[in-house]
Amino acid sequence: MAEPVPSPTAPPTSIKRLGIAALASLVVAALVFVGAVLPAERGVDPLGTGELFGLLALAQVVAITAEEDEYRLDAYELPVGPGEWVEYTYRIQEGGTMVYSWTATGPLEYNFHSAPDGAPPGYAESFDAQENDVAHGSYIAPFTGVHGWYWENAGADEVTITLHTAGFYRDAHVARDRADGYRTLRDPRGNPVE
Repeated sequence: MAEPVPSPTAPPTSIKRLGIAALASLVVAALVFVGAVLPAERGVDPLGTGELFGLLALAQVVAITAEEDEYRLDAYELPVGPGEWVEYTYRIQEGGTMVYSWTATGPLEYNFHSAPDGAPPGYAESFDAQENDVAHGSYIAPFTGVHGWYWENAGADEVTITLHTAGFYRDAHVARDRADGYRTLRDPRGNPVE
């Protein structure tokens, strides 16, 4: 009778090999943390991998932003005669948001601009300047101050602008070459707000 062949057994793992494997695992985990997690979660990119792989953009996304001001709605029609201009602005805190939509019965030259509190008279930063009869979008205030539109009618006919906004702003202000004043804003239920 033939003797049974013993099955091969793996040699026992040494403590040294276990230590090297554990250390290698820690090094890999640290590299993943520094190269991927930190850039994606905190915007910190010491190795440059966050920029290389587009992970820094993930750290910039803010899904929810709390607002100090009350949510408000505004709808207004602004007639602009030939050769006239009108400016319509809101006070918005830094980081405050506004969704807007306006249409006009004819083309207008317009400029969406903002002026921070404490700026010298006449100073404004322009964000959108062109000629059009419509604009829709959203806006996040880069600083606390006055934010809004300037429209000018270079045509020969009167143009009416219909503006709708919603967001976290206050103090709607209309100015034109012959009139200047504030408007009452409303909350989502239609109640006037101060």
